[in-house]
Amino acid sequence: MTVEVVADPGEGEREAILRILSAHNDAAVGPTERRQVAIVVRDDAGTITGGLWGKIGYRWLFVEFLAVSPASKGQGIGRDLMQRAEELARAADCIGIWLDTFSFQARGFYEKLGFGHFGTIDDFPPGHARFFLSKRID
Repeated sequence: MTVEVVADPGEGEREAILRILSAHNDAAVGPTERRQVAIVVRDDAGTITGGLWGKIGYRWLFVEFLAVSPASKGQGIGRDLMQRAEELARAADCIGIWLDTFSFQARGFYEKLGFGHFGTIDDFPPGHARFFLSKRID
């Protein structure tokens, strides 16, 4: 057996590691639906100008990315994306949504939508914090 640091890891390495972890998790708590989700905002030319990217597993939706173009901020697009994500999560029989955000991003936005803070990593990045939030929808 050898252990190596992969200089330029790709999808193959990720998938191999994830298969092993998923098999362990499924053995412990039973199999789960795992799937990616995306909700996009397009301009009149069809260019993506914002959106939400996440994944569903263990009946929770994890919002990995939420972005709205600077020109579109303040127009309710972020709120609309999160409402659509909640609808999608309910349709997938999820019991909640969780996400993380940085101190220079949108913690207050998520809290206004009913998300509660459950964890913080200070100095991530240095001088800032990373916050973890969740919302039960069941």
